[in-house]
Amino acid sequence: MKTLKYEEVYRNEYRDLAEARASMREFLEKIYNRKRLHSALGYLPPAEFEAHLATQKNKEAAARQLSV
Repeated sequence: MKTLKYEEVYRNEYRDLAEARASMREFLEKIYNRKRLHSALGYLPPAEFEAHLATQKNKEAAARQLSV
């Protein structure tokens, strides 16, 4: 993952493997999944894309119940 390496790994020094893993986990959760725009997802962050997808599914389910 180019973004992880350039924006997290190469900019920091870690004391040990546990610190590196914790730092990368935090980066992926807070930055990469919540803020970073992804072209494959219509330039939305993954968390926002999933929320939009869930909302769309709920609307479709509600429309099916109304039509029954």
